[in-house]
Amino acid sequence: MSHSTDAPDSTPVPVTTGRPPELLPLFDGLRLRRRRVGDAAGLNAAVTANLAHLRPWMPWARTAPAMAYSVEMAAAGERIWDEGTDFMYVVGLESDPAVVLGAFGLHGRIGPGALEIGYWVDAAHTGRSIATRAAAELTRAALALPGITRVEIHCDEANLASAAIPRKLGYRLDRIQDAEITAPSETGRKLIWVTER
Repeated sequence: MSHSTDAPDSTPVPVTTGRPPELLPLFDGLRLRRRRVGDAAGLNAAVTANLAHLRPWMPWARTAPAMAYSVEMAAAGERIWDEGTDFMYVVGLESDPAVVLGAFGLHGRIGPGALEIGYWVDAAHTGRSIATRAAAELTRAALALPGITRVEIHCDEANLASAAIPRKLGYRLDRIQDAEITAPSETGRKLIWVTER
């Protein structure tokens, strides 16, 4: 689980003129697909079912989201994709598109020429390499975009499961920086993992 906010930044600044693939096959019928308004109910159910799993690391996981909020966030996700600022995905099964097993994003919040990968996976599906495989696909997709030369993954120093993902993918630990504590298990020391084109 990398530290990621659910709400997009309000100031649209395109980070690329291109767009990543809307569908990225993973394995065993799992796939990443562009998040759409139609995913709001599945995403709401997944977040609600995973609050105890998400709350230690995600500041937005304090309470279950209202359905209206999930619809609003899904609509915002469509808009920011079209604007080229962030690219939001859900992970699920090809055989049952209504079920959401996690959420991923390529976020343009770290400056020009770069995207940050954020992610979480349903607690019942951790340990299956879903996050690692999805992050690998998103890394490749991000670095293929015009103007993108760097991809980062940020996580708290105490979030060992999240830190294992960039390590497995060959990212280098660029730095550790002080950060505001926004979730209960955070230490205030953020690991910044980087890979470049």
